[in-house]
Amino acid sequence: INAEYWDILSVYFFSRPPADTFDNFCSAFCTFAMSFLRTVVTSASSTAVRRCWLPAHGRSAVPQLNHKRFVSNFPASVATPVASMPHPIWSQDDVKGVTITHREPEDFISKAAYASVWALRAGFDVFSGYTLATRFGMLGSEAGERLWLRRIVFLETVAGIPGMAGAMVRHLQSLRLMRRDNGWIHTLLEEAENERMHLMTALELIRPGRVMRLLILVAQGIFTNLFFLAYIISPTFCHKFVGYLEEEAVRTYTHCLHTIDTEGLWHKTAAPPVALAYWKLPDGAMMRDVILAIRADEAQHRDVNHELAVLSKEPTARNPFGPGFY
Repeated sequence: INAEYWDILSVYFFSRPPADTFDNFCSAFCTFAMSFLRTVVTSASSTAVRRCWLPAHGRSAVPQLNHKRFVSNFPASVATPVASMPHPIWSQDDVKGVTITHREPEDFISKAAYASVWALRAGFDVFSGYTLATRFGMLGSEAGERLWLRRIVFLETVAGIPGMAGAMVRHLQSLRLMRRDNGWIHTLLEEAENERMHLMTALELIRPGRVMRLLILVAQGIFTNLFFLAYIISPTFCHKFVGYLEEEAVRTYTHCLHTIDTEGLWHKTAAPPVALAYWKLPDGAMMRDVILAIRADEAQHRDVNHELAVLSKEPTARNPFGPGFY
């Protein structure tokens, strides 16, 4: 089917003069629909279909984007550019000063959020084998390394959702109510991108298989929709949920650091290039330095979301956190 065929159909069916206003509307709509279908079909036949179905040797003529000019400002060891949104660059005192904290739930919303996080963590620990590996001291072995990486990958694919979903709800609310958001959207987007960079770092060391990709797809579809609806109903609950979720993340990464120090986990693994560029780590940094930086990020998300949960009770409250959560 080519463009000429769609033109013939459009002229034959939709060029007759309409009898009334309703017919005029239908005619215009159908003409637009035919034009849209023509664009889709012709574009697919000329580009997308050829790229998807032609063998590799037949795609050599397709022009490729020259990405080198986009990464000239990054270290030579980094093949792709890192995120440019504001984010913390931690000092050694910062990363070593992170501690495990917990805010006791005081009202019903806080208790419901904490119970939800506790239930999700307990179920995931058992399902992923983390509980069993911890009990039998397997987290420092070669199999333990893969378990840690799979755990980090899965958790970060979920942890990157709340900030983006919350920002989208607030963006739509700002448009709908025609008023300023007072700085919340940017903070939530920065959090989402920061979590995504944790994922990009872990993917430098492991490539998930088809089963895990399917599980991530299902989890993302369910969690995104549930969190989106929950944020519309109660932003306070959602920020409390994320705050308690980040408390558990700090516990997890603290346990990971303990395993590195006591069982030799990743003792010879250098920090991936993307981590060196993103957190501006020194040359020679190891995976332990990366985990320290990630834990510091999670600790800040914890504190920020607990504070936003309090502020979200006032619809027009101003976000006190500047770019990079400082």
